[in-house]
Amino acid sequence: MTVEFISVGTEILLGNIVNTNAAYLSEKCAALGLSCYYQSVVGDNEERLEDTVRQALSRSDILILSGGLGPTKDDLTKEVVAKVFGRELYEDSHTRERIEAYFQRVHSDQVTPNNWKQAMVPKGARVVDNHNGTAPGLIIEENGKIAILLPGPPNEIKPMFERDIAPYLNELQPEGIYSKMVKLCSIGESKAETMVSDLMDAQTNPTIAPYAKTGEVHFRVTAKASDEKEAEKLFAPLMDELFRRFGDKIYTTEEAVTLEEAIVRLLKEQKLTVTTAESCTGGLLAGRITNVPGASNVFQEGYITYSNDAKERLLGVKRETLMQYGAVSPQTAEEMARKVAEAAGADAALSVTGIAGPGGGTKDKPVGLVYVGCYVKGHVTASEFHFTGNRDKNREFAVARALTLLREELIKIKE
Repeated sequence: MTVEFISVGTEILLGNIVNTNAAYLSEKCAALGLSCYYQSVVGDNEERLEDTVRQALSRSDILILSGGLGPTKDDLTKEVVAKVFGRELYEDSHTRERIEAYFQRVHSDQVTPNNWKQAMVPKGARVVDNHNGTAPGLIIEENGKIAILLPGPPNEIKPMFERDIAPYLNELQPEGIYSKMVKLCSIGESKAETMVSDLMDAQTNPTIAPYAKTGEVHFRVTAKASDEKEAEKLFAPLMDELFRRFGDKIYTTEEAVTLEEAIVRLLKEQKLTVTTAESCTGGLLAGRITNVPGASNVFQEGYITYSNDAKERLLGVKRETLMQYGAVSPQTAEEMARKVAEAAGADAALSVTGIAGPGGGTKDKPVGLVYVGCYVKGHVTASEFHFTGNRDKNREFAVARALTLLREELIKIKE
């Protein structure tokens, strides 16, 4: 079945807000096995919205609209869709009661009359309760076409989709859709995709799709099956083949597990602690690590040493090293890693020093040049990277590469 998304709101067209709903719905519907060929954004204009809805229904089986269900005059989604489907609106008493209860719960003294607009629903529509706001979701079915209307705020649309809409969509499929996420590091997107191109060319069920992340590559493996047990049987040969080809470059097959979480797990298993010394990344690396629940068991302290003086004073990097090789050098990166491990009394350490940009680069040391030092139990190395993004991207990639290097060294000593 095909699904099409329409995001409603002039504020999206003006760039006042980022359209995160479209990305969320795309990912969730893809996981459910629905094909999406079109997405649209339309402002709060009745005529243009009606044209968009009619066109979408002419080419897609399922239409999901987000936004435009609020109490104000420019919230037109429900009214327009009802018109397209030829449905009159009526006041749903259950929804009115929920709106009253909501305002009582948030201790509002007065419910303005326009809020009751949200209790008006198209005849024959299935009403989906909103447990995080006032505007209900709606499902309208007619002649093999389906329109699903969802509220715009992410904190309302996501729980509603997970709780009610995803199960409803899954029932429309003759088979259930099951998926696994295989996450890799220490390999580039192009090489990873090339290594599975034959599998992708020959795929039927299950299928494999690559996704590039910052410093990582993810493969989503999806299967259609009657139940989870059958899906696991379908997954097994392909998963075995992926592990045969990529080995320890696969750091997890759990969708919710991040690279930093996998590294914290490794550190805990090996009963090791880690620290950081950061220059151009300014604490982003330590932040990634401490985002992991339980990271305090392996990470007690980190250092931001932006200036040469800080590198000398806090870490003990030799002035001679800085004068002879410069702050951005493999020698300084190695010394930072070794010295910060000593200062923190840690078993492992990462250091980052580089030129994030946009200024500060030279012919010999251009913007994007970054050195990462990695120390593990007495052994220290430094790796050179050249990034070509803007300042933020250069810093993000530096952090990703640092985490990957640490994982590689931890795997070496584990073996």
